[in-house]
Amino acid sequence: MVQLYNLHPFGSQQVVPCKLEPDRFCGGGRDALFVAAGCKVEAFAVAGQELCQPRCAFSTLGRVLRLAYSEAGISNEISQLESDDFVICQKPLELLGEKSEQSGLSVTLESTGLADEKRKYSHFQHLLYRRFAPDISSYVLSDDIKLHSLQLLPIYQTGSLTSDGKNLSQEKELLSLFCFFSLPHVGYLYMVVKSVELMSVYQYPEKSQQAVLTPQFLHVITSNNLQCFTVRCSAAAAREEDPYMDTTLKACPPVSMDVCALRIQLFIGLKAICHFKNHIILLTKAEPEAIPERRQSPKRLLSRKDTSVKIKIPPVAEAGWNLYIVNTISPVQLYKEMIAYSNTYKTVKTQSCIHLLSEAHLLVRAALMDASQLEPGEKAELLEAFKESCGHLGDCYSRLDSQHSHLTLPYYKMSGLSMAEVLARMDWTVEDGLQKYERGLIFYINHSLYENLDEELSEELAAKVVQMFYVAEPKQVPHILCSPSMKNINPLTAMSYLRKLDTSGFSSILVTLTKAAVALKMGDLDMHRNEMKSHSEMKLVCGFILEPRLLVQQRKGQIVPTELALHLKETQPGLLVASVLGLQKNNKIGIEEADSFFKVLCAKDEDTIPQLLVDFWEAQLVACLPDVVLQELFFKLTSQYIWRLSKRQPPDTTPLRTSEDLINACSHYGLIHPWVHVLISSDSLADKNYTEDLSKLQSLICGPSFDIASIIPFLEPLSEDTIAGLSVHVLCRTRLKEYEQCLDILLERCPEAVIPYANHELKEENRTLWWKKLLPELCQRIKCGGEKYQLYLSSLKETLSIVAVELELKDFMNVLPEDGTAAFFLPYLLYCSRKKSLT
Repeated sequence: MVQLYNLHPFGSQQVVPCKLEPDRFCGGGRDALFVAAGCKVEAFAVAGQELCQPRCAFSTLGRVLRLAYSEAGISNEISQLESDDFVICQKPLELLGEKSEQSGLSVTLESTGLADEKRKYSHFQHLLYRRFAPDISSYVLSDDIKLHSLQLLPIYQTGSLTSDGKNLSQEKELLSLFCFFSLPHVGYLYMVVKSVELMSVYQYPEKSQQAVLTPQFLHVITSNNLQCFTVRCSAAAAREEDPYMDTTLKACPPVSMDVCALRIQLFIGLKAICHFKNHIILLTKAEPEAIPERRQSPKRLLSRKDTSVKIKIPPVAEAGWNLYIVNTISPVQLYKEMIAYSNTYKTVKTQSCIHLLSEAHLLVRAALMDASQLEPGEKAELLEAFKESCGHLGDCYSRLDSQHSHLTLPYYKMSGLSMAEVLARMDWTVEDGLQKYERGLIFYINHSLYENLDEELSEELAAKVVQMFYVAEPKQVPHILCSPSMKNINPLTAMSYLRKLDTSGFSSILVTLTKAAVALKMGDLDMHRNEMKSHSEMKLVCGFILEPRLLVQQRKGQIVPTELALHLKETQPGLLVASVLGLQKNNKIGIEEADSFFKVLCAKDEDTIPQLLVDFWEAQLVACLPDVVLQELFFKLTSQYIWRLSKRQPPDTTPLRTSEDLINACSHYGLIHPWVHVLISSDSLADKNYTEDLSKLQSLICGPSFDIASIIPFLEPLSEDTIAGLSVHVLCRTRLKEYEQCLDILLERCPEAVIPYANHELKEENRTLWWKKLLPELCQRIKCGGEKYQLYLSSLKETLSIVAVELELKDFMNVLPEDGTAAFFLPYLLYCSRKKSLT
């Protein structure tokens, strides 16, 4: 049953001063009304509340059968749908979309006056097929089963207004298309864009004669009434337009919501109706007095002869007629009346209040659809009404404890109300000594506190919020206390509720950490330490994962470490790093966010890397996080190690892990090659932390995962003039298999490291470098003498021992220098000649 609200959508009305009784009429253009009578057409100007003024009149070549206005100058004619007058009726049938082709009806397109090149753009598409069967349980006239008022209604998306009130020049884009048709006692509205579906069914209280569909209303005329029904076109179009509809961000009343009648207004003798813009054109005709001669029984079935009623009309009687223009009131004015009407349901938790407020919301939404038709002031007024309607709907859903209570959140969001303004609308009175908070309000507050809104509640409102959650959802109390919006809550108030949770059996790691955080705000360090000591570090990390806002918050889009995080930086940095690592591992914080957190925490600018961030990067490598891009992490660490080594810059805090710790805990850090230790032992580095950075860099290069080629361009700041720099450069060249170049460098800079280097690196296919590269180089340098003579000589002896084992006597003799002293090489030659017998 359609609900009736006695509202006033119709405003002023006036009579059109046409000279002849209208046969056809229609509106068009900006303000034109065309009225046809016989072979004559009159045009009138219709402008707001002013009187309808004649413009011109012209004659046609024949009697006007159909009148339509089109901006493109093309009129599309749709054939009338009729029912058969046979007693044998087929079953009712509905076919939607492509299935409607199965109806068996054939349609042929004819193009009259259309240019040949434009015909290819015309095509035919089946939308729907519906077959009705008359109710034969009672007598019906043939008129009672005729279809009428077939109409297609497109809704377009057009350019919106700019801030200075000018229209953006954009072409219209079809957003939705609706199809309406009607039987005398029921109307059907379908949506026919992406799919064809029945949206609404209209049950008329009496027999209808004609109907017109608009984006806001369905207007129906009976013999004596003008009826105004609501429609769901804007609800359907909104969902086509906005992908965020029906989420926590945006909401809209459902398309399936029952329609209602806003007004049934008396008009005697209604015959026809049309609509354009905010005008309804009505033709009324008072028939001369009819005298029924005879009436048949109403139970008879339909007959072809239809002799049930014969009306005798006096030959001299004439019918009186009028053509009216009825102006519909502005959407905002009708909206305000609907809001005032809804106040009767304000304190009642029923769907009636939501239904009427939803109708008001859809009315405003429909008016905003075509922004190009609105004046700047009119659009601003509608937008304000739209926000207000969202606030009213949010209020309704906040008072409900139903499956739809979650709609409180999107409606309050669309209203633009702050959380404090929403809370100020609540009724905080206590009934029977118990305060009850419905699910909708709790849902909204909970989500709002989670969404990092840049709004801080007053101390009073914050206390009300924590009291609300303690009553409705006590497990959420620790979470809501961690919200930035609750910053102003009195710490004593917060602690009292946390202690109540302890005594109520809700004790948990999260309660413990929240109490520790509140204790810091109270300045009670002893209480803070006791709470932190009550659980293991692993459990504390789990607690921070459950509520990341204990450590990190966002305000105005910026990362802000909490007071607890600042305290942990000084007292338990290892726990802090492990906790942030846990947040990243559980997708509670992003890689860039974590980096920013440590920089802000340590009060460093964007270009300065604190040691605590380096500790975090190292912890990421140790944890082998799957989402971390490994080479990017290598680059961050090596860049920092290289920068500090080149600047001789020690870490700002003591590193949490030594190079040995990392080698033992992480496969990405490899064992440092023995020859490297020999190389760096020749240099005395006073700063142990400097040595640690060097060892970590060397260990990464020696590891199996490091992409050496990617780091070479960044080694320039690390000079080879220092032993530290030299060791890194030689390590990288070794990884790139530049062994001969490395041997030259070591022979020149650190001869004592040559043999350890060769023992470690010159193996398998590179073993030939012992006699092809190292042996001749050593012999040549010994000839030249100098201060490193003894080092070269010692290295030559070890080299000859290796070569004597590797080569046959003949090959060994071939690699020895021709001008060498025989007595020096003789022991090695003898060993080479006897090694077969020894084995």
